[in-house]
Amino acid sequence: MSRDARWKTLLDLLVERGRLDVEEAAADLAVSAATIRRDFDQLAEQQMLVRTRGGAVVHGVSYELPLRYKTARHASEKQRIAKAVAELVAPGEAVGLTGGTTTTEVARALAVRSDLTSGTPALTIVTNALNIANELAVRPQFKIVLTGGVARPQSYELVGPLADGVLSQITVDVAVLGVVAFDVTHGAAAHDEAEAAINRLLCERAERVIVAADSSKLGQRAFARICSAQAVNTLVTDAGVGADMVRRFEEAGVGVVAV
Repeated sequence: MSRDARWKTLLDLLVERGRLDVEEAAADLAVSAATIRRDFDQLAEQQMLVRTRGGAVVHGVSYELPLRYKTARHASEKQRIAKAVAELVAPGEAVGLTGGTTTTEVARALAVRSDLTSGTPALTIVTNALNIANELAVRPQFKIVLTGGVARPQSYELVGPLADGVLSQITVDVAVLGVVAFDVTHGAAAHDEAEAAINRLLCERAERVIVAADSSKLGQRAFARICSAQAVNTLVTDAGVGADMVRRFEEAGVGVVAV
């Protein structure tokens, strides 16, 4: 197993469990304890975990993994969600995509839709995510509008007043939000206030708003609020969502699609 693969696995396990012991992690990854100690030390230097005696813990409730280390978490759920979101988009529409692993899967699902292989344009994609723009730029049938701004290495998203300037001059048919938390009372939220501000502006410029989030993010809170639940038209999530949670969102006026 390569170092990058080990690190991704360690960070996934750490987020899932909250803490890891060296011996436990070594057994899980089938490597030596010395290798795990070295990995923990190097990840701690990058402030991606907190080193403890004999192991490591996450930073806390605001812990944010860089995007490249989150892609494998709930992967099958995210792909099903993405396909369902893509089916809610009509040919010729202008679609706003925020950054994140689920919205990246939405971009990929849109790219392979058979009825979007041609058009002038087939879709207009507005995004502040560098990785999404990079993947879709090779699709000549898509018009790609990338906001300006300063790139956040954790999420590949462009933020700040330069991004504000572009978004304030456009409108989109649908905004698709990737979120870290979505709750009926507290609304949709992100870890970073600059990302939340851009996402909020994109919502304001959209005719309708879709939140694409796996069920682990529902009923949760995060630091920076994007918008209220009432500002969201549709939640697309996985079949793990509870019936009570669905009822609460629907009572708040949010349509729920569980796949």
